[in-house]
Order: sequence, then structure tokens, then C-alpha cells
Amino acid sequence: MINRLVENIKRTGAPIVVGLDPMLDYIPEHVKENAFEEFGETLEGAAEAVWQFNKEIVDKTCDLIPAVKPQIAMYEQFGLPGLAVFKRTVEYCQEKGLVVIGDIKRGDIGSTSAAYAAGHIGKVQVGSKSYIPFGEDFITVNPYLGSDGVNPFLKVCREEKKGMFILVKTSNPSSGEFQDQLIDGRPLYELVGEKVDAWGREAMGDTYSYVGAVVGATYPEMGKVLRRIMPKAYILVPGYGAQGGKGKDLVHFFNEDGLGAIVNSSRGIIAAYKQEKYADFGAEHFGDASRAAVRDMVSDIKGALENR
Repeated sequence: MINRLVENIKRTGAPIVVGLDPMLDYIPEHVKENAFEEFGETLEGAAEAVWQFNKEIVDKTCDLIPAVKPQIAMYEQFGLPGLAVFKRTVEYCQEKGLVVIGDIKRGDIGSTSAAYAAGHIGKVQVGSKSYIPFGEDFITVNPYLGSDGVNPFLKVCREEKKGMFILVKTSNPSSGEFQDQLIDGRPLYELVGEKVDAWGREAMGDTYSYVGAVVGATYPEMGKVLRRIMPKAYILVPGYGAQGGKGKDLVHFFNEDGLGAIVNSSRGIIAAYKQEKYADFGAEHFGDASRAAVRDMVSDIKGALENR
């Protein structure tokens, strides 16, 4: 699947991923009203609003982007109807030719990690039949339980030719409380990066590994170090736009070939119609505002890479 992601990035010229993280506050009133008219102000109604919102954004941006990243918590909050929409969103995006990164941040040990891996990027056996429960192409994984928590995911990645992005240095302000702590004079995130590199060498695609890393755009100098530590890992870079990251901050996440990183924007794209810059589109044309935001993001990152 890493080969497919690289191909999509080359084809679109857009090293970006749209985070499909829909909060009800992001969804225009007319979309919610239509969903509530059919299903009431219920969990089903909320899930339907999320689905209609997602579908419009995907329809308006799918030709410009290589991948999407639905964050499962935004769907889980609406219970079983929300999870059904998560699955529906995954399938719809794949039908549109997009690579789907399931942002699930799972991590446990033994049979629990194996069950997470089977449920999201693998198959489950039910009697004589096997099923694909959610079917994402990549997932995000928390490595802080060590190899016991990662190896079950790694096994399924190799078997199914799927991928994962392992949390190394996250974009949130308090990440340094643990991730920056020094061990023998080196920050913990560097040691995690070395493990990602080692795990990744066990699961290589043509040029990059099935095992990537999550490194926040808000820490560009750390990104420079981690790029060197993990030369074959694709880096998923959250924190662009709404969290302060800009194209000029991201050049060190990329290799000299212009590949090696994919930058995420969530509300900066899906709620673009709420920004002053795109206000002229109005809520009725929120998908068109998202399309314009994608174009601007691609231009920003490509311009930064060309001028580095």
C-alpha cells in the first residue's frame, strides 16, 4: 500500500492528506437540518449529517488529493451509527481512488493488538468465512507499550500489504512532557524514531517502508533530525494550518526526491467555508471552499519545496 500512496502523490503532485474529522460544529446548518428532518435529532441523525458532509468534501476534492485520514473518535462519539458512517466513508473514499489512513491511534499488547490489527487493516475469521471489518489502507499506532504492541500490527501489514504510521513526535503542546525526556542524553522521540526505522526495514515497499511515522509540523527542527534517523519511513505530518504549521516549516520532513512526507490538514480544509479567506463561498458551497483550500495548501507546500 505504501507503493500506492507514493503513486497517488506523484500523480496528483499533492503531498497532502485531508483529515475527515467532522465535528457537528463544522457541518453547515442546512446539512444538519436535512439529516435531522429524516432521522430526528438522534445519533442516527448526527451520523447522517456527518456522512453527507464527508461525501460532499470527498466529491469536491478527490481529484486533487492522494489520501484522506478519518479520525475514528469523531465517529465513535455517535455510537454504532457513527461507526457505520466511518466504514461507509472508508469504502466511499477507496471507490474514489483515495488511500485511507484510519487515524485510530491504537496500541496494546498480544491478542489485543492483534485484534485491533485484524479489525482495521486485516481480516477476521468467522467459521469458514473471512471478513474485512473496516478495511483502511493505513492506521496510526501508539508505540509506547514497546515491540509487544507493534509486532501484531507489523505482522498484518506484511501479510496484507497495508501500512501504519507510528506516533513519534506529536504536534500537541504537551507532547514534550514525555516525548522530549532525555534518556542517556537523547530525547525519547529519537529513540522511538530509531525503532520505527528498524521495524520498517522488516516491511519494505519499492522505495519506502510500510511503517511510517507521525511527526508534528509544529516541530520542524525535530523533523529534520527524525528525517535523517528514518530515511525509509514516510512521515505523516499533522499540525498544518490550524495548529500553526506552514509550508516553509515542512521542507525538512521531505527527502531530496520531494517524497517521504504527507501533510495533514483537517479543519483547515473541511471547515474552510468558516474562514474569512473563503467566506464568499458561503455555507451552501462548503465543498467548493474545501476545494479552494486544498489548492492553496498544495501551492504553499510545493512553493516551499521548490525554494528550499
